[in-house]
Amino acid sequence: MLYKFVYRLTGESIFPIEAALLIQFFSHAEKRMMMKFLNSDQKGFTLIEFISIMVIMGVLASVAVKRFDQLSGGATDRVLRDGVKELNTRESLIWTDIKLSSANWANDAEVFSRMDTGLGPDFNWAAGPNAAGGILSFRDQSIALNRIASTNSSAGKWQ
Repeated sequence: MLYKFVYRLTGESIFPIEAALLIQFFSHAEKRMMMKFLNSDQKGFTLIEFISIMVIMGVLASVAVKRFDQLSGGATDRVLRDGVKELNTRESLIWTDIKLSSANWANDAEVFSRMDTGLGPDFNWAAGPNAAGGILSFRDQSIALNRIASTNSSAGKWQ
């Protein structure tokens, strides 16, 4: 039985004869401890171990949720900035199309009237859009935009 105990402690197996030789060097208290260890059939976790694991998991979960909120907020900001870039690209394309046409550029109202300001189902305009700007919303965040009117020499710009 001692060879099982030594194997559990060291990971090395010993023969029963070597175990009998080793046992004579143990004190009575050490022999009792070995017997108690070998005869215990306890399996599973103690309550303290379980509670400590739950505390660690709770801390990790709270950090993960906080990080997720930061990432999703940053993504929403990025989507709004990309929406503004899309509006500027559309404005430039329409202005260029008008400049290259035979009618040439007449005024900013013509450019704005041809512009499609719909950016998708998750985008909404709280105020506007109009030739001066508007408030663009994506899900729960909004951005106030000003529009610089187009001229004969440059396309309009959303900021």
